[in-house]
Formats: sequence, structure tokens, C-alpha cells
Amino acid sequence: MFLILWATPRSISTAFEWMMRQRGDFECFHEPWNELYYYGEDRRSQRDAHVPALPGHSYGAFWDEISALADAQDVFVKDFAYSVEHDLDDAKLSAMTHTFLIRDPKRVVQGLGHHWPDCTWDEVGFGSLHRLFGRIADRNGSPPPVIDASDLTGDPEGTIQAYCAAVGIPFIAEALSWEQGERAEVSWYGEGTGPWHDKLRQSTGIQPPRTEYPPLEETPRLYEFYERCLPLFEDMATYKLDPAAQRA
Repeated sequence: MFLILWATPRSISTAFEWMMRQRGDFECFHEPWNELYYYGEDRRSQRDAHVPALPGHSYGAFWDEISALADAQDVFVKDFAYSVEHDLDDAKLSAMTHTFLIRDPKRVVQGLGHHWPDCTWDEVGFGSLHRLFGRIADRNGSPPPVIDASDLTGDPEGTIQAYCAAVGIPFIAEALSWEQGERAEVSWYGEGTGPWHDKLRQSTGIQPPRTEYPPLEETPRLYEFYERCLPLFEDMATYKLDPAAQRA
């Protein structure tokens, strides 16, 4: 299985990925296309243009690598649609099992703006996430699985049970807990987990967020991003999985 979770930044997605890593039955990849977007030979962003591109690291080379691996074993990727939307033709879409994670866009924009005050609309991620969701729904004739971060943190067991049932993999209760410690596997491209994953380093499972941010209204540009995200989030939320249904 070539399973992918499409998300936005600051959406509890790395905690979900860490749970997938605890399972032990998937080879897991942390934002490989996002790395290409910023640091590949054919990168799309100039945010870190001063950083030399990674030699031999390109969209085409990575696709060859990941698709060959997925032919041999189960693979899980967590990433952002904006990083690779331009490169996803029909053949590539068909090779993957697509799932989606959404979060209240206020928290997404606040969290991203905290780390990157100059973040762009593309980097917020909702526009590309919603477009890709529509493409997959149109191709499949039905919406792909969607989970909501508020369900994930409020009812981790029920939400992950619903996710596993939706994609046809076994639920592994032991994967819901782990020891505190470093998270080198999800480091942001060799620079350590840094502030992006402080909470994950300290966690022993998927937990409700506790970080407080200044009101978005204090930054009109970010508040405009939130207003643009909200109808996209609300549309996708109508299709989200119901954790309680697993216990019915």
C-alpha cells in the first residue's frame, strides 16, 4: 500500500505520523515533497534560496524512489499538497491511497504565522489541500477519508480506529503511546526538530493543544488568510470520519 496523509502545516499531522511510525508495518516518510519544494534541485520556493540545493534531489528522482519502494512494501507519507500539486498527474494519483487531515484554520494560520510571519497563502496550505481533495473525489466518485484534528486530539483512539477502517489496515492500540525524547526521524531537513516539534518531543501520545497565540485580528494579512481558509475547511469538514461510529 502507498498510503498518504495530505495535511496543512500546524495541523497535528506530525503527531499522526509519529503514531504511524510506532505501528512498525509501514516505511514512513516525513514531508519529502516539502523538502523538495524548498531545497530540491528543482525547488519551487525561494524562501531559503541561499541554501544550496540537495544534489541529485529532484521531484522526478524522488518519485522513482518512492514508487519503486511502494511496489515492494507498505509506505506511508505525510506531506502538504502545495509542495507537489504541480507534479501530480493522473498516473501518480492512481498509485496512492489518499487521505486528508484538516484543522480549524484559525489554529493553522496562528501557528504558521508564529513561526513564519511572512508565510504566503500557498504555504498556509488550504487552497491546494481543497483542490486536491476535489480532484480525488471526482476521480473516485466519492470523497476520500478526512479526519479532523479536533477529533484526533479529543478522541485519538476512536479517530484512528475510524481511519484504519476507512483505509483497510488493522488498528494497533499500542501505536497510540510512546516515550518522550528526540524525534530525529521528523527533523526539519537535518536541522533538528527545533521549535516546530517541541511539543511532540515532550509528548507520550496525541494530546490536545495548549499553545496560546495572539488574536489573528492583530495581523490583518493573517486574518485575511483565515477568512479565505474557512469555507474550504467547512466544505471538507462535511465529509470527515465519525469516531463515534466505530463504537456504534
